[in-house]
Amino acid sequence: MKAITIPTPGDADSLVLDEVPTPEIAADEVLVQVAAAGVNRADLMQRQGFYPPPPGSSTYPGLEVSGTISALGRDVTGWAVGDQVCALLTGGGYAEQVAVPAAQLLPAPKGISLVDAAALPEVACTVWSNVFMTANLQPGQTILVHGGSSGIGTMAIQLARTVGARVAVTAGTAYKLEACRVLGADILINYREQDFVEVLADATQGHGADVILDNIGAKYLSRNVTALATNGRLVIIGLQGGVRAELDISVLLRKSAAVIATTLRSRPPAEKAAIVAAVREHVWPLIEAGTVKPVVHRTFPLAQAADAHRELEASTHIGKILLTT
Repeated sequence: MKAITIPTPGDADSLVLDEVPTPEIAADEVLVQVAAAGVNRADLMQRQGFYPPPPGSSTYPGLEVSGTISALGRDVTGWAVGDQVCALLTGGGYAEQVAVPAAQLLPAPKGISLVDAAALPEVACTVWSNVFMTANLQPGQTILVHGGSSGIGTMAIQLARTVGARVAVTAGTAYKLEACRVLGADILINYREQDFVEVLADATQGHGADVILDNIGAKYLSRNVTALATNGRLVIIGLQGGVRAELDISVLLRKSAAVIATTLRSRPPAEKAAIVAAVREHVWPLIEAGTVKPVVHRTFPLAQAADAHRELEASTHIGKILLTT
């Protein structure tokens, strides 16, 4: 089969379309003929040599796919050859075929094209596990989503709105903020021109954010904590703004607040299975009802993976970028 390999870490041109062996499936896995794969910032980090795949996982990039089941492991039940699915992966999605643990499969949602379904697993699992399972966002609370126009951001806005939360977002252009408003964001903050702490305080009459979903990390740590409400929860899921920062713990103490950092890729299989099951129960009905939708910016053929990476790095996109086989 064809797959994107990374012989030498580096810029986008280090991605190589190559002929590789078809993956062998374990007893609890299925083989998926890939229709499309999501492109994520974790893939950029892996390409650059900063985010190696966990031991035992595929060395090819790609953390989510959609496609059709072409073979079943001997212990797999509840799925059949020919089923259209999407899946959360530990790696290997940039390929024509991928081996997937059956517990990380989701049925392709009704009403969504099979290609667009590839835009869902990573963002749905990331948002549901962090915003709801970890941070316990409740109706009437305020959530601040940094990078509101990203794939994760567009999903977070929609899911937060379904529970009756008030949504604040940051983005770098008026165009991106307008896209967030259309999806349901209430408080729009241009981080290039405004201080999100001040805008949020004004918009919430000093209350702040009950939950902050942050992909920046160190650069925003102090201001995020300042922006938290009493009993607020800051969930850090990315490091685009660096890895080291000082934190005034007394501010956390005064607010009885929490700082939580999570990653999805390296979680144990049982945890991933539980997240996927929760997403299927809580998120999939919303998608099939049309209440929540994947936001797809652009698709590229697998052979143009380097162009897809350059598009993501340019940060002009809204929603997801996909590769098609």
